[in-house]
Amino acid sequence: MTLHRRALLAGTATVLAGVGARAQQPDQQLALRLPVRPQTGEVVQPLPKAAPGSDLDVIDLWPDLPPGGGGPFRSEYRFDETLTGVITAVARPCLLVIRPQRPNGAGVLIAAGGGYLRIDIGNEGLPVGQWLARAGITAFILVYRLPSKEWRDGPDAPRQDAQRAMRLIRWKAEEYGLDPDRIGVLGFSAGGHLMGVTATDAEQDLYDDMDDADGLSARPSFAGLIYPIITMRAPFDRTMSSRRVLVGDDPPDARRRAYSVEVQVNERTPPVFMVQASDDRIAVTDHPLLMYAALRAAKVPAEMHLFERGGHGFGLGVPGSPAAAWPALFMAWMRGHGLLKS
Repeated sequence: MTLHRRALLAGTATVLAGVGARAQQPDQQLALRLPVRPQTGEVVQPLPKAAPGSDLDVIDLWPDLPPGGGGPFRSEYRFDETLTGVITAVARPCLLVIRPQRPNGAGVLIAAGGGYLRIDIGNEGLPVGQWLARAGITAFILVYRLPSKEWRDGPDAPRQDAQRAMRLIRWKAEEYGLDPDRIGVLGFSAGGHLMGVTATDAEQDLYDDMDDADGLSARPSFAGLIYPIITMRAPFDRTMSSRRVLVGDDPPDARRRAYSVEVQVNERTPPVFMVQASDDRIAVTDHPLLMYAALRAAKVPAEMHLFERGGHGFGLGVPGSPAAAWPALFMAWMRGHGLLKS
């Protein structure tokens, strides 16, 4: 396939976020503005400088409109966001970049959860990216398309965004001081499902090449899956939001398998780190257990931590709770795999 180079668009924008509830508050909606046909190098007008995340770089994923068509195409917005950092109506998928003061060459693509109905970067994006940056890791928060917004490619739209994001990050590795072989993913809840399929099914190209970046691999070097949605197969498909958005209420078995992460695991899957709370009623422990069994069968290095308490959506963990131990465990795991070189 012939590769065509196009200029990628970048700008600065504000992300208003905070650790808070997932529920949206329409009267507090904010937006990142972008004209439909921006010119190369155009600067997006920022929101107030006092807002959290106002200094983040923005990298648009696609040089033009996203593939497939459909979705909430409005002339002035990349996406809508509440004051608590809950994103909806993504029209222009993008990356929000948090750069460390002393980069160590590692990079992580972060996908926050929200049942494929919203993206909670206030709880699972910005705090996680800031934590990674303090450890010298360049963080890229993925603002991906939501299938619930009637994108023509449906549940493949966020997967296209994730593949494109991995390729763009590798393409920009020199610019961000990254080692292309130390770029991984970290996903939470439905974002864990998205990063899981990105890690296990990277050979399946889901869109036509746009430019030279698409000649690079979309497979991450490692994957961290935090209280992830893994399977769409009964009887573990009780994650109603994600299941309905991805496969419907009564899908055939072939469709369930196509969107079940554990089914896609093979010997080329990168090392995986998983975290789960035993009292999670949304992504029950069967999800990571099924994934762990598939990884073992494929002889893929895997580490899993099950905490007695924590529920769902704990992000970095409530200080003093058992689940708050996972960030240190993840860093130790990365160090053990040689991913945190000076």
